[in-house]
Amino acid sequence: MGMFERDRQVFADAAPLDDSYEPEDIRERDDELEKYQRALQPIIDNRPTSNIFLYGKTGTGKTVATKFMLSHLEADATSYDDVDLSTVWVSCENLSSSYQVAVALVNEIRRGQDKDRISTTGYSQQRVFDLLYEELDSLGGTVVIVLDEIDNIGQSDDILYGLPRARSNDYVDDVRPVIVGISNDFQFRENLSPKVKDTLAEKEILFPPYDANQLRSILRPRAEKAFHDNVLEEDVVPLCAAFAAQDTGSARQAIRLLREAGEIAQAEGSETVTGDYVRDAQDELEKNQLYEGMQELTTQGHAVLCALAYHQALDEIPVRSRDLYDRYIKICDRLDADSVSERRVRDHLSDMNMLGLISVYERNEGLSAGRYHEYELDVPLNAVLDVLLSTSRFEDVANIIQSTAEDNNLLQANLSNY
Repeated sequence: MGMFERDRQVFADAAPLDDSYEPEDIRERDDELEKYQRALQPIIDNRPTSNIFLYGKTGTGKTVATKFMLSHLEADATSYDDVDLSTVWVSCENLSSSYQVAVALVNEIRRGQDKDRISTTGYSQQRVFDLLYEELDSLGGTVVIVLDEIDNIGQSDDILYGLPRARSNDYVDDVRPVIVGISNDFQFRENLSPKVKDTLAEKEILFPPYDANQLRSILRPRAEKAFHDNVLEEDVVPLCAAFAAQDTGSARQAIRLLREAGEIAQAEGSETVTGDYVRDAQDELEKNQLYEGMQELTTQGHAVLCALAYHQALDEIPVRSRDLYDRYIKICDRLDADSVSERRVRDHLSDMNMLGLISVYERNEGLSAGRYHEYELDVPLNAVLDVLLSTSRFEDVANIIQSTAEDNNLLQANLSNY
């Protein structure tokens, strides 16, 4: 036999443990789905529909719930002759401005119509918006525009002002755009411009983290499909649920943990998946989780991480928040990116602390300096640079930080020779 052999003694069908798997029903989100249904009902009634924003951390069911609800909405809309419905879905993961989102929307609509894509450069923002309005008008009826991970656009929120007002401003004639925004950042709305907040008039649906009981309920039907009978020991699913609930409350984390435990068991030739394999999988995924947590930061989060990495490269750690903020502003200027307030930077630092990426120290110097916080990386600088170098927008800044670290190490080595 060759190096790779097909082994079916553990997994019957691993598809239910894949991130792209769409379950037949959505478990443990009855309240959220009910609110979602009420928010979408006006489309079927052929009435004006509010925009909808979903908030919650990664793995809490926002995206899968949206796919589930829209698939039912599209199917049910076909029963009514006076309901003309289209959906357009764009992931904003690598988009950091309204201009880029508008280009992505135009190209997504044109993809469905077999038209040529437009370039990401060479147009004014207004021209791209005009093209978007033309494409929306060509669809007609109600167009649900899903903007997944919308928080990545930061303060560049013109598109959230333009789309809801497109009809009233006569930018479109025969279409009603409805925005469904999906965000991992609970504070995203607070940082929108006042005119956007006033224009959106959205329904908000919060997706809280799952508890252990809910995660068990989500895992069991997937486990029954994914593994052969009698492969999983009784404590495997509860243990996966407990680990994920204690950490992030993420269904995605619990599912990945179950899959990893199965893969470890299979690699070791075991016919059963035990709790020990779950613990081994937890250790392995914890290492990967830090890297993934850095990758999933927003553009603003990466800018803050850059600032901290720069001070780390110079051994200027722990660093006070005011000094860190000064460096953050310079990085944003270099990237030609919008900056946020010092309070919002502290919010990003708090998120990174919860992810285990940084350490925070509270200092109290009495009447002379009062209380303040200092920060330093809690992961290797090289790991941070690997993530930043893999993100095209931060590649140049990451190279500068890397050179700074190398120069500083060389200086320290030379000084140690004296």
